[in-house]
Amino acid sequence: MISFRKTNLIAAKYPQVKKLMGPDPNLKYKVLFLVTLQILAMSVISSQSWIMVFLMAYIFGGTINHSLNLAIHEIAHNLAFGHGRPLANRALGMIANLPIGVPISVSFKKYHLEHHRYQGDVKKDVDIPSEFEGKMFNRTLLKLIWVILQPYFYAFRPLFIRPMPVTLLEVINFFVQVTFDVIVYKYFGIKAIFYFIQGTFLGTGLHPLSGHFISEHYMFIKGQETYSYYGPLNLLTFNVGYHNEHHDFPSIPGCRLPEVRPTCVDFLVYIAKSQV
Repeated sequence: MISFRKTNLIAAKYPQVKKLMGPDPNLKYKVLFLVTLQILAMSVISSQSWIMVFLMAYIFGGTINHSLNLAIHEIAHNLAFGHGRPLANRALGMIANLPIGVPISVSFKKYHLEHHRYQGDVKKDVDIPSEFEGKMFNRTLLKLIWVILQPYFYAFRPLFIRPMPVTLLEVINFFVQVTFDVIVYKYFGIKAIFYFIQGTFLGTGLHPLSGHFISEHYMFIKGQETYSYYGPLNLLTFNVGYHNEHHDFPSIPGCRLPEVRPTCVDFLVYIAKSQV
């Protein structure tokens, strides 16, 4: 894997690569559709038993909120409106954030771009588990517990490993999210709040969609830190499984990542030779 800055400079000379770059014009509609689905679910959830609320949070709400997390990942790369409209991207990120229940959109962008810049650096890349986590959760049962609690580690790891100053946009994200949560609680009750927030943590913990967290950056082959998955779950995750492709070309939206390999074979061979 060569640096994404160098990759993009090289890609500028390859029109078949460059044409894939740029925002996804349909991303905003996909986000609004998923957010609308979750809001409509509130009218159903509020009258259900707690057992049904829990099952719906895991099966339906967790799946949608996981997808919204990955929509926020796309938006963090300015792939909704392009680099020329950063505030429009941040606003859409906050909208995608609403059903997730906790404010993550702006903070995610701040730390995720560091992940791309310092991939694999244990002190700067907080997207990967810390050395403490690697030493602590080193048995099968402990690893299962870690997978269940993974969203909590992901959320709080930056505060311990690489804390950064809070920005104005993070404050706005916080108040927008809290306002939405208060409105949901007032009109739909505690079950709707549980459905949203617990769905987020269930959907990003021990959940079928969460396999990509492990497949993306855990070093199964020494020296290789990034892997791709090309299976059907990409349909629900904005093609995040195409992870080698994403790290090589972060300016290409998920909807076009499947085109990278068949379209750019010669360029990918060039990248491979550049790493030798």
